[in-house]
Parts: sequence; structure tokens; C-alpha cells
Amino acid sequence: MRKSIAIYPGSFDPITLGHTDIAQRATGLVERVYLAVSAGQHTAFSLEERTRLARASLVHCEAVEVVEFDCLVVELARRLHAHFLVRGLRAVSDFDFEFQLAAVNRELMPELETLFLMPAQRYIFLSSSIVRELAAHGGDVSAYVSAPVQQALAARRASL
Repeated sequence: MRKSIAIYPGSFDPITLGHTDIAQRATGLVERVYLAVSAGQHTAFSLEERTRLARASLVHCEAVEVVEFDCLVVELARRLHAHFLVRGLRAVSDFDFEFQLAAVNRELMPELETLFLMPAQRYIFLSSSIVRELAAHGGDVSAYVSAPVQQALAARRASL
């Protein structure tokens, strides 16, 4: 049996419980999940902070390893010998964009299959931007992020 490896890429700015839910669901389908934190975007948290927060949020999940990347996802997939690309879907509006990305990735690397996973119902509306907005206005984000992310958001409240 060949080892099955998946990549779950994103900016994770910051990582939410919706993200961790998707990562954990993916571990039920494959042996190893690389949660890949993207370097190439304008974000509220630095790459190092986002990576640290992702690791702290997934410390309990042995089959998930957090990595950083600054290349095309298909290049990372080749480097890590991944067979699957995991993408979370919350609503129909997500599907249109994700469908386009999956089509491009299939052109670039036909052997890489995209797996679309829905988060648990309680996270279906959740996004990093909603969490940042709530935190910026002093809202309670404890139901949406891990304790380390809560602390980082509280420390960053003025600059969100």
C-alpha cells in the first residue's frame, strides 16, 4: 500500500477552529496532512506567527504537520510527494473559486486530486477575516479559535 499524503494550503491568518476541523477530518482520509502556511500574501500576522499559531492549534493532532511554503502548491505537492490537495468549502460561493483552482492544479499536476471537505456545521460561516474583525472590536472569539490564537489576537487588537 502506498502512503497517502495530503496538503492543506492556506494563509491561515489566523488559523480558526474551522481550519483545524478540516485538517482533522482530512486525517481520517489520508495518513499524513501537511497544513501548508503560505508566505506570499498580505496578512495581519507574519508567516512565522501564523506558523507558530497553526502548530499550537494542532499540537494534539499527530498526523498533521505544519509547514511553510512560498511556491506553487503543485511544486510543494511534488516536493512532499503528496497525492491530495485538501480544500475547505463553506458555501456555494467558495465552490466557484475552488473549482477554478482545482482545474488549474489538475492542468499543472494531473495526478494531484483535490478533496473538498466541509467543516462541522458550527464553523460553516467562519473565516479568518470574520475572526479578525470580531477581535478588532473586542468581540469574544473563544468559540472560533484556539487559546493561543485568542491570546495573539488580544495582543494585536489595536493593529487588526
